[in-house]
Amino acid sequence: MSELKLPEINRLMISGRLTRDPDKRFAQDGTPVTTFDLAFHRRFRNRDGSLGEQTGFVTVLTYQRLAEVCGEYLRKGSPVLVEGRLQFREWNNEKGERRTRLEVRADLAHFLERRPSEPIADADAVPEEPAAPATPKGRASRTQRPRAKQEDELF
Repeated sequence: MSELKLPEINRLMISGRLTRDPDKRFAQDGTPVTTFDLAFHRRFRNRDGSLGEQTGFVTVLTYQRLAEVCGEYLRKGSPVLVEGRLQFREWNNEKGERRTRLEVRADLAHFLERRPSEPIADADAVPEEPAAPATPKGRASRTQRPRAKQEDELF
């Protein structure tokens, strides 16, 4: 029997909301590590036509600069899209029982909600139009460039 060769692909994209504030820590070597739990939904139509909903939970691990950013900007309820891979972890608890967990090792985290900005002092005030970008010295602006000659002028 021939051996079946499967590609070794372990990629995951999942979006959801944090169920608690992120837990920021440092590994023994000083590497920042942030973990958070993500709740995700799946809506579907049952065979009888009624709408169904399923909720799941997963733990997400982030390391290094991503851990610092997630720990600083994410809070309970924050929507986030995580790209990464599945990771299986095993350990023994205090009683000596073997425990296992399937987690997401995040490579990227896309924040799906902007941070609240400073409130505008006067709600009726119209924001000013941004100034036109300055033209670097030695270069003509777009309006100062000569127009291309029409096709009939070229012949």
